[in-house]
Amino acid sequence: MSANIQLLDCTLRDGCYIVDSNFGSAAIRGLIEKLSDARVDIIECGWLKNSEHKEGSAFYHVPSDLLNYLDRKDPNKVYVVMIDWDRYDLSYLPPCDGKSIDAVRVVFPHGRHREGIEVGMKIREKGYKVYFQAANTLAYSDEELIELAKDMSEVSPECLSVVDTFGAMYEEDLERIINILDKHLAPGIKLGFHSHNNQQLSFSLTQHFVRLLVKGERGIVVDSSLCGMGRGAGNTTTELAASYLNRKQGCHYDLDAIMDAIDTYMVYFIERFKWGYSTSYFIAGLYCCHVNNIAYLLDNHRTGAKDMRKIIESLPPADRLKYDYDLLESKYLENQSRYVDDAAVCEELSAKLRGRKIALIAPGRRSVECADKIKGYIRDNNCIVIAVNALLGEYDYDYAFFVNPARYEYASKAQPEKFDSAERIILSNISGYNAEKDHKVAYDHVIKRGWKYFDNAVICCLRLLEHLGVEGAAIAGFDGFKNIYNESYADPMLPSLNTGGDWDALNEEIRAMFRAFREEARVCRNIEFLTDSYFNDGEN
Repeated sequence: MSANIQLLDCTLRDGCYIVDSNFGSAAIRGLIEKLSDARVDIIECGWLKNSEHKEGSAFYHVPSDLLNYLDRKDPNKVYVVMIDWDRYDLSYLPPCDGKSIDAVRVVFPHGRHREGIEVGMKIREKGYKVYFQAANTLAYSDEELIELAKDMSEVSPECLSVVDTFGAMYEEDLERIINILDKHLAPGIKLGFHSHNNQQLSFSLTQHFVRLLVKGERGIVVDSSLCGMGRGAGNTTTELAASYLNRKQGCHYDLDAIMDAIDTYMVYFIERFKWGYSTSYFIAGLYCCHVNNIAYLLDNHRTGAKDMRKIIESLPPADRLKYDYDLLESKYLENQSRYVDDAAVCEELSAKLRGRKIALIAPGRRSVECADKIKGYIRDNNCIVIAVNALLGEYDYDYAFFVNPARYEYASKAQPEKFDSAERIILSNISGYNAEKDHKVAYDHVIKRGWKYFDNAVICCLRLLEHLGVEGAAIAGFDGFKNIYNESYADPMLPSLNTGGDWDALNEEIRAMFRAFREEARVCRNIEFLTDSYFNDGEN
C-alpha cells in the first residue's frame, strides 16, 4: 500500500444527516467490521453529542458508548468520531483508554480556526489524537490559508482536512488551497480532503487532490462514504475511491469487503432514503449555499429548480452560508407573489363564469377512464370546461388553469393545439405569458398558507371560483395519489410536483384542505364529483 495515503470512511458520521443517526445496532456493528475487513485506514463511527446515547444511534455521549458496536478492534485502524467545535461539552469526555475511539475530528467554521484549535488541544490533553476539518475552506483567502497553516503547525495535529462544504470547488480552487497549505504546513501534519458532489465533481476532485500531493512526503487522508451517503449531494463514494487508489496509487483495499458492506447494510438505506446529486443541490454548489436552505425550499414549498435558483441568488452572499428560515421564507414569498393588479381580469372572469355550470377536469386517470360519462355531463349541462394544471387530449377546454410554471410549459408542448385554443388563467408566480391569451391572477388570491401542499391546483381553482363569486363546480379526475406516480395521472409523463414521493401525506393534507375549503366557502358551495375521489366525503 502507498505509505502516505489513508482512506477515511465517514458513512456512519455523514450518513447521520440522512437517517437522523438511527442506523440500527446491526448496521453500525456490521459497517465498522466490514470497513475494517476492507482495510480502510480510518473509520469514522459517528458523532459525540451532549445527549445520552440511544441504542442503534451513531450519536454517542461518551466514547464507551461505542464498545457495544466494536466486536473486534483492529489495532492497525484508527477509530474516530467527530464533534462540532462549539457543540460538545468536553467535561463529558473521559481520558482516552484505547478501548473505543482513538481520535476526535473537530470541525470549525471559516473564521473560527483558533477556537477550533483550542478545543482540539483540550481533547489531545486527554490522550486522543486530533484531526481538524476546516469547513468551507473555499472561503479562505490566501492570507487566511497561510495563517491557518502556521497556527496548525504550532500544535501539530494528526491531520488538517480541506472541506468543500458546498460542493463549489473546481480544480483550480483546490490547487490554490492545497499548494498554499502544503507549502506552509509543518511536514508531519497530514492533509485531508472532504468533498461534496453538488457539481458532480466530488470523485474527480478527490483524484486531483491525491495527484497534487502523492509525489511528496506529506501524508494524505481521503474522505469517502459508502454509496456517497451524506447530507445533500453526498460525498465521494468509498467504492470508487478505493478502486482508484488500488489501481492508480498502489493501495490494497478489499473491494469484496466493501461490496459486502453495501449489499448487506446499505441497500436498506438506499431504498428508503434519498441523497446524492440533484439539480437542487447543484444550485447550492453554484451559489456556495448551505444545504439547509435547499432542504427548506423543497420540504416546505416543493420549489422548482428555476425558482429555487432565483430565490438563492436573491440572498446576500453572507446569508447563503447560513440558514435563516425567516429570511428565506420572505424571499420565497417575494419570488412567488409577484404583484399584479388583477382587478380587471377578475371582473372579466367573474362576468363570464358566474351563473354557469363549471366542469373542472383534473389530471387523474379517471378523467380518461370515465371520459364518456364526463362529456355527457358537460353536454347536458352546457358547462364551461376548465382544465386544471394539465391538458388531456379527450377534452375541448374553454379555459386552462395553471398554478405551476413546469405544468404550464409542459402543456404548451404536450397539447399545443388545445393550449393555444383555450383561454388560460395563470397565477402571478408564472413569469412568462401571452397577454392576449393569459389571464393573470394574483397568487395570494388563491393560496392559503399553513399547509405543506398549499398550492394544490384543484383547491386553488376552487378558491379562485370562490373569489369570482361562482356558486359551484363539478370535478372530474381529482382521484388521489397512488404510491407509483405514473399510475396516478392520465398522462404519466406529467412533471412531478411532489419530489419527496410521500403520497400518503399528500393525500391526507389535500383531503384536509378540501374539507377546510368546504367549511369556509360562502359562495362556491355546490361541489359535485363526476368521478370517484379519495377526497370525496360523500357530500355531493
